[in-house]
Amino acid sequence: MSTESERGFSKRLLVTGGAGFIASHMIISLVEKYPEYLVINVDKLDYCASLKNLDSVANQPNYKFLQGDICDARFVKHLFEVENIDVVLHFAAQTHVDLSFSDSFKFAYVNTYGTHVLLSAAYEAGVEKFVYISTDEVYGGSLVEEFDETSPKRPTNPYASSKAAAESFVLSFWERYKFPVIITRSSNVYGPHQYPEKVIPKFISLLQRNRKCCIHGSGKQMRSFLYASDVVDALLTVLKVGKAGEIYNIGSSFEISVSQLAKELIQMIHHTSSETETECWMDYVNDRPVNDIRYVMKSEKMHSLGWRPKVHWKEGIEQTVAWYKSNFHNWKNAEQALETFC
Repeated sequence: MSTESERGFSKRLLVTGGAGFIASHMIISLVEKYPEYLVINVDKLDYCASLKNLDSVANQPNYKFLQGDICDARFVKHLFEVENIDVVLHFAAQTHVDLSFSDSFKFAYVNTYGTHVLLSAAYEAGVEKFVYISTDEVYGGSLVEEFDETSPKRPTNPYASSKAAAESFVLSFWERYKFPVIITRSSNVYGPHQYPEKVIPKFISLLQRNRKCCIHGSGKQMRSFLYASDVVDALLTVLKVGKAGEIYNIGSSFEISVSQLAKELIQMIHHTSSETETECWMDYVNDRPVNDIRYVMKSEKMHSLGWRPKVHWKEGIEQTVAWYKSNFHNWKNAEQALETFC
């Protein structure tokens, strides 16, 4: 429940999944840049979350943490009744594609049902803006097509399907009620705070433990990457000038294959001097059931709002490698992540 000291804030922002990767960066930025806002973090603290990601703001007067599950309708209803939320930034989700093949029901439950629970409560409470953080994977893969916000959704895995279904619920509230929703779809994000089940932190962490990179299939899959702070800047831009009912692609012009990513990290961490020496650190494993070869998004709508990515790959990846060297054990089960699907 709100306390007397919390009533002087000009806005009250709810961030779901705030102990996770991108959302923790978002919270830190909001807390530091907007002391007049109260930032409320709701997270159920699943395996990939860590409150250590938020140590730098944990004691700030405009930050508040509440442990809770967005799929718990009674909890969510009570949350909106007592916290007087103005803006919702909805990050909370199951996100690991590999796991979605073996537990698709959980992904549908958390990502689709949970979003519907949160959306309904936010609508009933009359919040002024609801931002849903989605993914480029809802488009499916394409070798040649560049996706804009009007491109059809063709998800090819349970994770992407659950996010696409959640998007449909979000947009339906705009179409039916003109409830002020916004959807963002970003390229792959990298940087500190990401649980080491995803490709970049996994490769870094394996190599820092003198283990090989495990590469799905051929390793020719292309991925576009954005540094976490660039995505946060994009979301701050959407909060300020994004239009209700719109979808915004947050894309990157930087693209790299999974095998080339591994090579660059090997050379950076182990200082290999030849291609043969580099390849000794690469271990090709069975591919996932479906592995989209490439996603490329057009981001002109975001550019028209004044946003462009600022962090170059070399700078971002060096900062990321350095962070994992000191912070890998921010998660109690981090070692377990290195065993999955390798």
